[in-house]
Amino acid sequence: MHIPVLLHEVIEGMQLHKGATAVDATVGGGGYTRAIAEAVQKEGTVIGLDQDGGTLEDARKKLSDVPATLHLVRENFRRVDEVLQTLHLTSIDAIAYDIGLSSLQLEESGRGFSFLRDEPLLMTFSNTPETSSFTAKDIVNGWDEEDIANVIFGYGEEQHARRIAASIVEARREKPFETSKELADCIQALVPGGGRGPIHPATKTFQALRIAVNDELNALKEGLEKGFGALTSGGRMVVVSFHSLEDRIVKNFFRDKAKEGLATLITKKPMTPTRQELHDNPRSRSAKLRILEKL
Repeated sequence: MHIPVLLHEVIEGMQLHKGATAVDATVGGGGYTRAIAEAVQKEGTVIGLDQDGGTLEDARKKLSDVPATLHLVRENFRRVDEVLQTLHLTSIDAIAYDIGLSSLQLEESGRGFSFLRDEPLLMTFSNTPETSSFTAKDIVNGWDEEDIANVIFGYGEEQHARRIAASIVEARREKPFETSKELADCIQALVPGGGRGPIHPATKTFQALRIAVNDELNALKEGLEKGFGALTSGGRMVVVSFHSLEDRIVKNFFRDKAKEGLATLITKKPMTPTRQELHDNPRSRSAKLRILEKL
């Protein structure tokens, strides 16, 4: 079951009111979307974005009873400005981002996000990747060893990136990679004893490939800038991130807006899950919440 992380803190941080217009930039399982809609009530408007059409349709069914006017749009949040323009909305009161991979995508997408499953090695956020779409399979089967290593190190912060890249290139000479299990097995074979520690040896490589396939870091930078641009004076931006690369981008963006005199930092340091939330939802352990208010 999808459990929205830091839900109470996110909704409180958005400072929503009756009749407000708000964006959930990453609908996922719809947990934030529902809470936002209940906060703005029937007089309010909620715009929900998600690249995954299947996820969005599931959310549409779950959210059919929410009180607010709800617009669910299949789009990357890096184009939030275009979505608002299409809906004839000139400004918003709040926007929330839950960055990264949802548990639903990890467990149910069938697109190779998990190293624990045997699925096509795609890793695209879109649920309808076309034959022309760029996928993880293109990287591991077609890129030079040095480029693969650079991606794994740069986006996964994997210390063994060069060894992993070399192993991938050697293995693909015999047979191109087709599934997530094939790649995970290749990486696991590099680790003495098969890597029976708490963190699977393929974790950082899979993260890096997913980030590269979906251009996530550039999308985040664009999405933050455009979301901030759409906020009205006094509007709030709330971001939950799970990895250091993403949190660094958010932290720097918030700091720069504050230095430029365009915003106020509501959270000087990121908020993290309570001990109770960590007990109820262990996947929340790396979550960091930052809040910014536009002046």
